[in-house]
Amino acid sequence: MSQSKPHAAPVAEELSAGARWRLLGVLLAAMFMSLVSVSIVNVVLPAIGSTLHATEADLQWVLAGYALTFGVVLVAAGRAGDLLGRGVIFVAGVAIFTAASVLAGLAADPLVLNIARFIMGIGSGLLNPQVMGMIQQHFRGAARGRAYGLLGTAVGFSVAIGPVLGGLLINWFGEDAGWRSTFLINVPVGVLAIVLALLWLPKPLFSKPTGKVDLDPVGGLLLAVGIFALLLPFVQGRETPWLWSLLALAFLLLVLWVQWEKKYKKRGREPMVELALFKIRSFTNGTLIAGLYFMGVSSVWVLVAIYVQQSQGFSALEAGLICLPAALLSAFSSDIAGRFVMTLGRKLVIGGILSALFGLLATIAVVILEDRGALSIWWMLLSLAFIGVAQGFIISPNQALTLMEVPVANSGSAGGLMQTSQRVGTAVGIAVITAVFYGMNHVAGYSLAMSLSFVAISLLVLATLVVGVIDLRHSHAAHVKPEAEEVVPVSTGAQRTVTGAIEIAGPKEPTQPVDSQP
Repeated sequence: MSQSKPHAAPVAEELSAGARWRLLGVLLAAMFMSLVSVSIVNVVLPAIGSTLHATEADLQWVLAGYALTFGVVLVAAGRAGDLLGRGVIFVAGVAIFTAASVLAGLAADPLVLNIARFIMGIGSGLLNPQVMGMIQQHFRGAARGRAYGLLGTAVGFSVAIGPVLGGLLINWFGEDAGWRSTFLINVPVGVLAIVLALLWLPKPLFSKPTGKVDLDPVGGLLLAVGIFALLLPFVQGRETPWLWSLLALAFLLLVLWVQWEKKYKKRGREPMVELALFKIRSFTNGTLIAGLYFMGVSSVWVLVAIYVQQSQGFSALEAGLICLPAALLSAFSSDIAGRFVMTLGRKLVIGGILSALFGLLATIAVVILEDRGALSIWWMLLSLAFIGVAQGFIISPNQALTLMEVPVANSGSAGGLMQTSQRVGTAVGIAVITAVFYGMNHVAGYSLAMSLSFVAISLLVLATLVVGVIDLRHSHAAHVKPEAEEVVPVSTGAQRTVTGAIEIAGPKEPTQPVDSQP
């Protein structure tokens, strides 16, 4: 059977130290824009409902539409960046996101707003995998850990500032102009990011790969529809119960996708996802850690917002403020973690998980004691701070460690897979944990409902801890030294990393010695 010659992804120019950090600034600006747009919407939904006369279902889709399209396109976007150039896909994603923000800000009815949110999700899904792919491509050793730390700082700060900024904009401009401004503030950031990307991103942004480009459209379609069928029941099943039947379809489609990818590879073609990536233990374990952790802790911030507003009578701005120290500490600890991830490795993640467990148990204690009149609910500022610190020690370091042994040529699709596990974990976790909360609230009241929901979250975090310990033991047994990624030729058109012990078709971009990067 004849095999097609593997293409080579466009090779970007080698960057100086200053150029690398300018590149990172552009990437972080775009990430910050896309993530603020997630956290800011939560506090302006009531204003959208009252000014657009939106139904509860309309408001659900403002959140769900973005989450669905974002999760569906991640892997395909990562693969496209690997093949066609990460720069061109990044710029396209920012442009789509910015244009959709204009449409959302000017929306005259809920339908137009939700269409805009679907398009924003596509733009965000296109740009996100390119960020990790370009960090993987242009940073090595300690510099890579530092870059991921700064990425975590941007993530933490965006989560922190979103709810507060949304509340302030409503207070300043009123309900109608206030919620519209939460979308329109993306426009100057997006335009600036595009201009700087065209100036500072490595050239060429796009060049036609040598050989035939194989985007595996059937594999891409199977995966996209399978993920959509998996996510939709968890984001909309409470309002439309029959959607839960789609889980069987999702399972079938994902099984078909795996079989298709295997056969596609055997035919000498290049599949959407290189399934051999899952032979890399650090990648598999790290992806599982991401999914489990997001399945649990993502619900914390949703539950806290519901609890303090419905039970304690907080305003949206006060609800944002009670989580503010945690989010700021997340940004700070991400920066610290970036400095030590290459030396401490998975120990850093495990320390973060232990901090999250302590914060969860402390928050349960605050809720119970407040219900008995022995403590102020504002002690949550302290208990949630431990979870904020955990976020910084877990999310970005886990991204760095998960992708450490992944060949650079596959970093986009690998990053897309990891982010997809986060999206699926978030959707499943919020659906299940909030169902526990509302179910117990009807029976036993807010305090017990909040406590039992946090117990459920703690169990998921314990499962995350188990996987982290397993990965730590495996890395010790294998004597992995992630900072020394040596590239060894295997055959024409193929490379493998010594640490990864995996062969994947397609040449890797040129590497440079670890100590050559500050």
